[in-house]
Amino acid sequence: RRGARRATSRQHDSAFLFAQIGEMDLSPEEKDLAGRIIGNIDDRGYLHGTIEELAEDNQQSVDDVEDMLDVVQHLEPTGVGARDLKECLHIQLRAGRLKNGVVELIVEHHLVELETRNFSAIAKALKLPLETIIESVQIIAELEPVPGRQFGGLEAQYVVPDVYVFKVSGEWVVTLNDEGLPNLKVSRMYEKMAAGMAGASKEYLSEKLKSAQWLIKSIQQRQKTILRVTEKLVERQKEFFEHGYEYLKPMVLRDIADDIGMHESTISRVTSNKYVHTPQGIFELKYFFNSSVSMAGGDSLASVSVKKIIAEMISKEDVKHPLADQKIVEMLDERGIQLARRTVAKYREQLNILPSSKRKKFF
Repeated sequence: RRGARRATSRQHDSAFLFAQIGEMDLSPEEKDLAGRIIGNIDDRGYLHGTIEELAEDNQQSVDDVEDMLDVVQHLEPTGVGARDLKECLHIQLRAGRLKNGVVELIVEHHLVELETRNFSAIAKALKLPLETIIESVQIIAELEPVPGRQFGGLEAQYVVPDVYVFKVSGEWVVTLNDEGLPNLKVSRMYEKMAAGMAGASKEYLSEKLKSAQWLIKSIQQRQKTILRVTEKLVERQKEFFEHGYEYLKPMVLRDIADDIGMHESTISRVTSNKYVHTPQGIFELKYFFNSSVSMAGGDSLASVSVKKIIAEMISKEDVKHPLADQKIVEMLDERGIQLARRTVAKYREQLNILPSSKRKKFF
């Protein structure tokens, strides 16, 4: 499904670019070459392949391909058809008439320092005041590094819950979502056919009927197992369902396996890619299995809950003075949560959050 979505987005992307070419005063040969260049632009809006490769593949001169690429790079969205990030930003600066002599130098020679937000190093290299560099960085920050993003290539991925958890009259109730599951049964026609047969034909059909019945029973058993697993999850995690992620308890597959008398591998299989709808939101069943983090007083807290707390702390930080990992350690300690700095750094990385030096904003 995801592949189909990307293909649909890519077709929309190309159609928009082709439409612009169609309105230009170009010869049929030039439009054909422009179309071939557009066909080599990826979902991000960048040109895939080199000018030399395009020239060879299309039996054109390098100069002709270069000229037509320049035409394509004047299309909307601005920056499309660039061969790399540097060229993409230069195209946007040119189109927006944003050149001031400094932004071009930063884009051309200091993208690494720009990425690490080492503005002081840029100021030193260009022998300019830091304030001047920051003003130019503000201009660059308004540019789009992924021009293809404007086509909406990343579509929402919808999840249909496999099981629901509700609170009814003060009691937690777990029900399966049977809407997407067909009502399977073996047609009696085949049973009658088997009864009237003899020899190898009867043996063959009887074997297939047994396989069909086994499949139906397996699916039903799997659904029952999902229901039992979720019921045990609710029993063990009532405080989470009542109050939220801060009350999620540490739990491993073996805990539920022991509760329902099944092997851990079975629990792992039935919880993979299965989702539960709860008053706290929709979660993959795997979400509830996580390691523990020690707290003052001997208690423990689920690592998932700690990650959520860290994410909240960072979301509320002063962007001009972001929280260092050691500061987060101290703030967690105030809440009775004991973590080493390297563990905080690991959790932050798992949350795809940059270190404080890269989160700092100057404007």
